[in-house]
Amino acid sequence: MNLISRLIATGLFVGYVPFAPGTAGSILGLFLYWAIPGTESFGLLAAILLLFLLGVWSAKAVEQVTGVEDNQIIVIDEIVGVLVTLMFFEKSFTWLVVGCILFRFFDIVKLYPARRAEELPGGWGVMLDDVVAGIYSLVSLRTIQWGVEHIFYES
Repeated sequence: MNLISRLIATGLFVGYVPFAPGTAGSILGLFLYWAIPGTESFGLLAAILLLFLLGVWSAKAVEQVTGVEDNQIIVIDEIVGVLVTLMFFEKSFTWLVVGCILFRFFDIVKLYPARRAEELPGGWGVMLDDVVAGIYSLVSLRTIQWGVEHIFYES
């Protein structure tokens, strides 16, 4: 494992925090989302795709060196999952926090087909289960947003 693959897989070494590295990676994903210009456009999709592919490569490299599948130091999957969760959302602190909480919930619970995706070999399983959790979170967040807008803002 070279330095570049370790930097990517661990989210600039955020994955080495001693407590809740997945949550730390998710929070890093929030900061990245905030920093990416035009996150309500298709530019974010390109960033997600690039990070996903880099994540597959770097997660596999970390697994090969450590001998541990889906090692907890790997947080690029959480970063991508949070970005998927927040696709096309405005940069609102409230929605970002709610989205991050929803993502962590779905990432931990692993509803079908996330558990199956996690079983894929190498970096594919590491990354895809979090993409599935991100999709569940995105749908849930949009549903909550729709409910809030229609319950509190319609006359």
